[in-house]
Amino acid sequence: MYTDKNFKSGAEVKRALKAGETIRCHSPGPFPCPTNGTISLEGPHYPKPHSWYLQGTLRDGVLVSVK
Repeated sequence: MYTDKNFKSGAEVKRALKAGETIRCHSPGPFPCPTNGTISLEGPHYPKPHSWYLQGTLRDGVLVSVK
C-alpha cells in the first residue's frame, strides 16, 4: 500500500502523524486498500525504488499509527 501523499521516507510519515496530519492510503494494484486494520506501507511511489517500509494501522480509512 502507498500513502496518498508521496512521502520520501518513513520518518516523514511518522512526523506527519505526530503533527496531526490526516493520512489516507491506497493500493496501486487490483486489490483495494482496507478501511480498518493492519497494512504494510512502502515508498516512495513507483517508479522510484522503494526505500522505506512500515506497518500501519488504519481506522475508518485514515492512518492512525505506524511501526
